[in-house]
Amino acid sequence: MGVCDMGNREEMITKIEAMAGRMRRNVLDMALAAGASSSHFGGGLSIVEITATLFGEVMNYDPGNPEWSERDRFILSKGHGCVGYYTALVEAGFVTKEDLLTFEKTGSDLIGHPVMNRAKAIEFSNGSLGMGLSLGIGVALAAKRRQSEHKVYVVMGDGECNEGSVWEAAMAAPNFKLDNLVAILDRNKFQQTGSNAEIMSVGDLADKWRSFGWEVVEVDGHNVGELYDAFVNEGVTQQPLAIVAHTIKGKGFSFSENNNDWHHHVLSKTQYDAALEELNNSLAG
Repeated sequence: MGVCDMGNREEMITKIEAMAGRMRRNVLDMALAAGASSSHFGGGLSIVEITATLFGEVMNYDPGNPEWSERDRFILSKGHGCVGYYTALVEAGFVTKEDLLTFEKTGSDLIGHPVMNRAKAIEFSNGSLGMGLSLGIGVALAAKRRQSEHKVYVVMGDGECNEGSVWEAAMAAPNFKLDNLVAILDRNKFQQTGSNAEIMSVGDLADKWRSFGWEVVEVDGHNVGELYDAFVNEGVTQQPLAIVAHTIKGKGFSFSENNNDWHHHVLSKTQYDAALEELNNSLAG
């Protein structure tokens, strides 16, 4: 993994976009397999390009040695969006397609919120919102003290930023000069019961994080090139990096895009067939 030679940039972007397409197909398969257990469909789809870029090109890891001490760490703070995480683990070689189809089944390693299983590259359990960044700070601090060069990537939701613990952590990370920590904010403008603007507006997230002392970059969260550049371009400070990724909840399927009914919903076979046709047409185009 690591920084791509600029001469191969177009090839790299094409590769990650193809990976994101396969991941969306797998999200559909997982959601259908979950049946009445349902899935957090919308918030998983909004992070697909983010996790594809991280696991497809940016992060350092070894599927043959999942507990390699110098691996980069990934923490999904918005744990309910795990369908956008588990599908990346298939592409990275930690999880099989057969594993995916056990999603939400009794005895599965892949349930509706991540449960720590480092053999499958699930670094931490996560269900309660607002906890992931604090975990990331602890891991990043430990890396500094051990003089390890690995990075820590934490994906958070914008609705999750209603949690006070997020802002305690946001204040702490710059204080410790954690330039090995990257927070990615999935700015899809919705949370479980409605829009962020209706429930509790977080305002201008970029300005807020910048005011706490973070280096901040805003990107189109579905544009692989913009995401890649934000991840690999080194900042000029010793501060942590916050990437505000503007995304669409339910991205990829016309019936789910910006439709908060699909925050947590059962996917029918009829909807699956229509979505698969839509996906195949978009990939063919």
